[in-house]
Amino acid sequence: MPQPTISWIGGLDGHARLIDQTLLPGEFVQITCETAEEMWDSIKRLAVRGAPAIGIAAALGTVLGVRNSQAADFDRFEADLRRVLGYLGSSRPTAVNLFWALDRMHRVARENAGKPVPAIKQALLDDALQIIEEDKAICREIGRNGAELIADGSTILTHCNAGGLATADYGTALAVMFAAHEQGKQIRVYADETRPLLQGARLTTWELMQAGIDVTLICDNMAGLVMKQGKIDCVIVGADRIAANGDAANKIGTYSVAVLAKEHGVPFYVAAPVSTFDLTLDSGDEIPIEERTAEEITCGFGRRTAPDGVQTYCPAFDVTPARFIAAIITEKGIIHRPTAQAVREVLDKGKS
Repeated sequence: MPQPTISWIGGLDGHARLIDQTLLPGEFVQITCETAEEMWDSIKRLAVRGAPAIGIAAALGTVLGVRNSQAADFDRFEADLRRVLGYLGSSRPTAVNLFWALDRMHRVARENAGKPVPAIKQALLDDALQIIEEDKAICREIGRNGAELIADGSTILTHCNAGGLATADYGTALAVMFAAHEQGKQIRVYADETRPLLQGARLTTWELMQAGIDVTLICDNMAGLVMKQGKIDCVIVGADRIAANGDAANKIGTYSVAVLAKEHGVPFYVAAPVSTFDLTLDSGDEIPIEERTAEEITCGFGRRTAPDGVQTYCPAFDVTPARFIAAIITEKGIIHRPTAQAVREVLDKGKS
């Protein structure tokens, strides 16, 4: 990335700075968030997007929301903190990293409950910055692990954007491609445009071109044809929430790609950090699916393309059942043919 997707400038009285992804690739603009309200708006309108990046935004947004708290003791501070956490949690329902980060911020505050309130605020900022550094390391490990699945000369299909723009700086699904490329493997990528907001066309192709990777843009409804023509060796996508059994929610259209991959014998891989797993959900049937406004499909990018008053249905995500997934690539290792047991075995690695 030419600049970090999201970062913090200054000390506790500083601000968050992030790339406004709604303007790419035509304009590269960085915006400043100085309040929780500004961060909420950035998350809601997709100025910042991608599960790991949303988690980082939530952590930094928490700091913005409580740093001016006048509470003199922990109980009053925690009440202020709870209000901020609840507010930020209302921005988008599907990406579990949002709630993972908010829960982590609450835990850090409680772990520091015996300290003066200013010290608790500093601890929250320190941990939010730690999340950024952890994400950078995690994504590179995902890339290294996933690159093992990519043969020299492979052609990969991807849907939506799971690159540096969706994380601190390196990506999840695209991390696998970046790592394979850096290892000297000759790879090609087909990127679905990803309707209705064209994250594949606007963001994924831009990132891959910046990295010098051969990328071809296709419409979403061309994926089946390129598989039938034998052009695709594997599919790699990201995820916004993964249930305990391996069912994975990702950008709308991912499920269709997975079904097509299964029909054509093309391995379908999901790349995501451990923080994207929601082990409180037994299956993907329990994953909440965000619905977006009608304007995203009737007035895309400011131009009306459907009649006034037409009824719309605009889910932002769908769920791919684990039976369609050949492997889930995480920083702890690869979960082949995911099941609840296989998920647990990999996620438990390193635990005492």
